[in-house]
Amino acid sequence: MSFWDLLFLAVIQGIAEFLPISSSGHLVLAAHWLGIHEATGTLTIMLHAGTLLSILVFYFSRILSLVKEDRRVIPLLVVGTLPAGVVGILLKRNFESLLENPWVAASMLLVTGGILMATRFIPSRVGSDYRHASYGTALFVGLFQAFAILPGISRSGSTIFAGHWIGLSRESAATFSFLLAIPVILGATLLEIKDLWGQDGAGSVGAPMLILGATISFGVGYVSLVWLVAFIQKGKFHLFAWWCIPFGLVALLILSFSS
Repeated sequence: MSFWDLLFLAVIQGIAEFLPISSSGHLVLAAHWLGIHEATGTLTIMLHAGTLLSILVFYFSRILSLVKEDRRVIPLLVVGTLPAGVVGILLKRNFESLLENPWVAASMLLVTGGILMATRFIPSRVGSDYRHASYGTALFVGLFQAFAILPGISRSGSTIFAGHWIGLSRESAATFSFLLAIPVILGATLLEIKDLWGQDGAGSVGAPMLILGATISFGVGYVSLVWLVAFIQKGKFHLFAWWCIPFGLVALLILSFSS
């Protein structure tokens, strides 16, 4: 893998992790078209680790409040994380090839577009604060997060949609979505970290390149997160569908002609 390949993938991850256009879907398709087949799983995890750090930095004060004041939110995050943990382990053990399938990624981008379009039909309301959410709400959002393990399904898009649909305010739905990403991305990173120094991990890409990729995705991800949180307040989340649907269709056409 060249430096420019790595830079391209890291920038995609930094942008698409927070914008509701599916970082996994874009990474799978980009890796396929660039012909990068070795260690893409571990590379993806490291790029996600970079964007995880951007969440930790951006929401640092919120995370501190979870420990000091808002401890009720911690079990909500546990409940919301369980579906993704179960589904993620099952898919990795039995259907890992599905997670790197470009056809799945392109098809699921159309589904993401449909989810984003559906946000237009959520009634305009004040909504409740995530700190007062029920366990049922946390589980509901968590189920959408589990669905987003499939490449092409936007994790942020689907969970923010689910949270707002079930009654959270736009800002609270976004905050809960990104707080919910912390244990999921951290868990996936810990599961893969042992491969970084093994033959199937850093050996084919190189640990320095992986660290560089994580650093780039952190910087780009932080800027994207700052921008998205401000954009959500405008209530125009559905506009991202106009990227996901055309891009998914074009990707399917390219895959069809190249197969």
